[in-house]
Amino acid sequence: MVEPPHAARVSVVVIAYNDAEHVGDAIRSALAQGEAVGEVVVVDDASADATPGVLAGFSAEPRVKPLVREVNSGGCGTPRNDGIGAAVHPWVLFLDSDDVLIPGAVDRLLAVAAEERADVVTGLCVRRELPEGRETVWAPSLYDVSRGATLPGTVLDGVEDHPELVLDTLSVNKLYRRDFLNGHAIRFPEGAFHYEDFVFSARVQAAAPRIAVTDVPLYVWHVRRQAANLSISLRQGSLANWEHRVAAHRAVVEVFRKAGRPALAIPAQTKFLDYDLPMYLRELPRRPAAYRADWWTVTRDHVAGFDDAAVAAARAPHRWLHAGITALAAAPEGRELTRFAELAAGRPRLVPPYPRSEDGAPVLAAAPADVPLDGLEELSPAGLPVAVDGLAAVGGTTRVTLTVHELYGRVGALHPVSVRVECTERVSGSKLLAEAAPLVPSGEGWTATARVPSARLLRAGRLASWSFVAVLRYADGSTGRAEIRTPDGFAGRRGMALGRFGRVLLVQVVASPRRALTLRLTGGMAGARQVLSGRIRRFLARR
Repeated sequence: MVEPPHAARVSVVVIAYNDAEHVGDAIRSALAQGEAVGEVVVVDDASADATPGVLAGFSAEPRVKPLVREVNSGGCGTPRNDGIGAAVHPWVLFLDSDDVLIPGAVDRLLAVAAEERADVVTGLCVRRELPEGRETVWAPSLYDVSRGATLPGTVLDGVEDHPELVLDTLSVNKLYRRDFLNGHAIRFPEGAFHYEDFVFSARVQAAAPRIAVTDVPLYVWHVRRQAANLSISLRQGSLANWEHRVAAHRAVVEVFRKAGRPALAIPAQTKFLDYDLPMYLRELPRRPAAYRADWWTVTRDHVAGFDDAAVAAARAPHRWLHAGITALAAAPEGRELTRFAELAAGRPRLVPPYPRSEDGAPVLAAAPADVPLDGLEELSPAGLPVAVDGLAAVGGTTRVTLTVHELYGRVGALHPVSVRVECTERVSGSKLLAEAAPLVPSGEGWTATARVPSARLLRAGRLASWSFVAVLRYADGSTGRAEIRTPDGFAGRRGMALGRFGRVLLVQVVASPRRALTLRLTGGMAGARQVLSGRIRRFLARR
């Protein structure tokens, strides 16, 4: 085999299936990395749309090497494996057809690889919500230094000393030495196996690579929630999607155990409890009854066999969920289901009522299960799953009226004194912080009214959408945070209000699908047109 030129070091493997709209951008982002990318192997998984024509448009670019499958594989693993097999350069990088690489990333990762003699170099993946453009860092606890991540800049010989890396199940945010993959026969699961990244990443970690961890921006993961064909990770409304995820997780645990690394199976199970399980459980009240029943059975069968050490390492609210799922033979309904789902929220919260066992101990579910809330007394003020309900009223000033619920005596023991409302604009991510409002005892909790000038919530020429978090302050100076949710039965309000100087505001106070308090408002004709066009689109979509 003829050796590639010295400057060319990387084979980028792009997989595509019926994605003529985006695959060209993916290829161009790989070519734009410069001479370090010696080839872009594009594996077309038997597309039936115009994808072959898009690839033909790159015929004058010698670095683009189409590889066309005659029969669709049914998943992402087989075409990626085809790409690895066709690659000729020392390093391999994976790219999906609807995503892009960040300019300059490959050179920076190669420099780290050479300096550290690494088998794998990780980069930072950005999730970009489209069409809004809102961006978040994938696995921020691992890669976002601004949020306290400490691993970037380190080099690890295997991951057993840093099992938190098991959290990173992506294959596309890394540069792999091809000889390492081939030497350990590391490939993706073949065929219609979904969440194939989970298993591939486990196989890489089980082979104890030398990993250089960086926060070099490498990959933009485009999240298109309105796409006609949703990506696998967005098809959470399908029971089959959950079954695939559970199967992939089982395979991960088996990979670690068969490789003689059972210590990595523990954090993998903890990751399932802290991440995968809550992601689906919080949506359970919105699913049909038949889905809920089958989901509960699948989940109960899976988590019942988890190692005690994995459960003990999970966050307290998720340990309670594990205990509840294993104790209850059937899915809870009504208020009990709401209680489980709210505990699985991004900011876990325990909502009323607050049942106790016969001996007075706090429990998640009432008798006969009596699932204990072990560890509730040890939680810090910042870790308490406090429930805060709220409503907003808009005029010249926006008033957010709050109710903070007692939590088995834990909140009262801390003597809450005030609350500040943090407002986050969903599109831009900008934040406002209202003045502190005193908390007044009321019934089984406390109430307060926070105020923000409505003019500060407006965004010129467009509809602004705000969500709210309550920042509680206790007598000893400690604080806690809770997402503000709407009360039971709240149906939303829409109308007009007068702002300062008689300005007419269009206002919507609504509950999100997960009951989060959401305020949408706009002023002026441009914003009104945006509201009207949105209503027309929703009307046409229902026809």
